[in-house]
Amino acid sequence: MTATRRSALASLAAAGAATLTTPAIASGRIEWKMVTSWPKNLPGPGVSAERLARTIDRLSGGRLAVKVFAAGELVPPLECFDAVGGGTAEMAHTASLYWAGKMPAAPLFTSAPFGLTPLEHLSWVDHGGGQPLWDELYAPFGVKPFVAGSTGVSMAGWFRRPIERLDDVKGLKIRIVGLGGEVWRRMGATPVALPPGEVFPAFQAGIVDAAELLAPHSDLAVGLHRVTKLYYGPGFDKPNGTGEALVSAKAWEALPDDLKAIVATACRDEHATALGQAEWMNALALETLISAHGVELKRMPADVLALARRLAEDLLGEIEAKDPISARIVESYRRARSKAAVWAAANLAGFLSARTV
Repeated sequence: MTATRRSALASLAAAGAATLTTPAIASGRIEWKMVTSWPKNLPGPGVSAERLARTIDRLSGGRLAVKVFAAGELVPPLECFDAVGGGTAEMAHTASLYWAGKMPAAPLFTSAPFGLTPLEHLSWVDHGGGQPLWDELYAPFGVKPFVAGSTGVSMAGWFRRPIERLDDVKGLKIRIVGLGGEVWRRMGATPVALPPGEVFPAFQAGIVDAAELLAPHSDLAVGLHRVTKLYYGPGFDKPNGTGEALVSAKAWEALPDDLKAIVATACRDEHATALGQAEWMNALALETLISAHGVELKRMPADVLALARRLAEDLLGEIEAKDPISARIVESYRRARSKAAVWAAANLAGFLSARTV
């Protein structure tokens, strides 16, 4: 055997050994699992999860492939955070409002009652100090967060019976998650936290009297209009629908810099795409609900909104008092809301009231 042939065989053997020990890296392909809190392809967040995975694969030229697992396929829908932090999955698509039990201020990175609108929220995250606080909040759990989708402004929900005064809230069983649920509880209702895939069956079966899910696009797809025709606004309890992509800090640090940039870019692209789609599809879906399904748009009574606003501020104060990181997040959120409110009152609110179609 010649020296050249021996050298070639040795090189092939070494390459084979490397492939066996580190297949993803040696083959130039890294494979991640993404768990979600959504039923497969749920209009809005479920679609965002699938599209985000495809974008990462496309931008990376197949070097980073993300396999999506819908709610319950790999882990239960409300255990995505633990799955990423614990290493069961490298990635998740979910919403921060589910993690209040771990971190009292976490829901603010999705929404707060009477809080920031979708664009105001993104401005806070990107320019008002929100992202560094978010990173700091999740870091002890080995999780890195990104904005990665939005369902826009939510509605207040669907109700079997009319809400005409504050007394009508007493004893009401309402499906709702996040801080808005606590506001409803303090008004005398009974909030019931159910994952999205369980909302319609529970509403249809009478387990709950009312259901807040997202906005018209998702609500129409789920079929909540088949239970009742009473659809209430405004979405005071969840005025924003920001979704989050969670990435395992360990998996993130193992990526080369160009793939890190691709993941971050894909998340931001999905956020812009989903928000634009939500605005358009919610408008179309609302039209369909009214014209084709006889849905009645209702407005929450003034006394309900007034009490809810006061209770929401009390709740923020209680979260602020929980621990130092919660205090800094609430202070930052309130500052962003205050600045946004002045600008909106000076211009946008007047424009919307003056605009005619």
